[in-house]
Amino acid sequence: MAKPVIAVVAFDRISPFHLSVPCVVFGDPHPGTPSFELRVCAAEAGPLATTAGFAVSTAHGLDALGDADTVIVPSWRDPAERPPQALLDRLRAAHERGAQVVGLCLGAYVLAESGLLDGRRATTHWAYAEDFAQRYPAVRLDADVLYVDDGNITTSAGTAAGIDCCLHMLRGRYGVESANRVARRLVMPPHRQGGQAQFIEQPLPGSARDSRLGELIDWVRANLALPHDLDSLAARALMSRRSFTRHFRQLTGGAVGEWLLRERLAFSQRLLESTDQPVERIALLAGFGSVVSLRHHFRAAFGVSPLAWRQAFRGD
Repeated sequence: MAKPVIAVVAFDRISPFHLSVPCVVFGDPHPGTPSFELRVCAAEAGPLATTAGFAVSTAHGLDALGDADTVIVPSWRDPAERPPQALLDRLRAAHERGAQVVGLCLGAYVLAESGLLDGRRATTHWAYAEDFAQRYPAVRLDADVLYVDDGNITTSAGTAAGIDCCLHMLRGRYGVESANRVARRLVMPPHRQGGQAQFIEQPLPGSARDSRLGELIDWVRANLALPHDLDSLAARALMSRRSFTRHFRQLTGGAVGEWLLRERLAFSQRLLESTDQPVERIALLAGFGSVVSLRHHFRAAFGVSPLAWRQAFRGD
């Protein structure tokens, strides 16, 4: 069986970090995970200079995008510079034949310039959100999230969010455990939801109160089967509703109810993929209360039923 082909677009003055993000997720060998054929493809004649003072040369040009299953533009050197027409044409052709097209960080500018993002949701680095929105008004920009998965087009925020996006892509095709294995090898959090805020004032506990809140979050994750709501969690944290809500949002980037639902869905995914527990039991373990509630939220989030998810990842 042929390996899936991942094509990464390199260009002159590329950031080595941005280039390395898809390479370490899809190119490096990770025991117990699927392997890919990774192609780094030059968008222009090389060797290609990097922002770190060294150059890279590639074995492939844009022709190698022709049969790729996924095409990733890991960034772009200058939002004000229009990408080469040949690259834009190749991206549109890849999309038309059904390939997944991905723009990480400022790579969203390249996808937008090609017209592929018109009418779609997308994101990019928060510092360029205003410029992006003015330049591409037809794109439904959401600058407050880590990544946006809109069918076969995916975009991410800046820097480390590109890793989150690549892990999300791996998770969607091969399951939670495959993505978690790669994340552990990279010493990364295994799952940051795409809807998590790009910029959070206090991403780590900065006081005794927030440290206590971090411990509470760990406790909730270990006890998702129990009923939780804003009042019960605020009381357990010894905070008022208002204070708890403010600190929780600073720590997680979102509201309590949204965070709880994401955690319960992620736990359900893992149980469906890695255990033989019946769906009814999983609904209780994840805190949904009933299989009807689990099915409703699961289909709303992922577009399939829990049983279909299990069959897709386990081949039952």
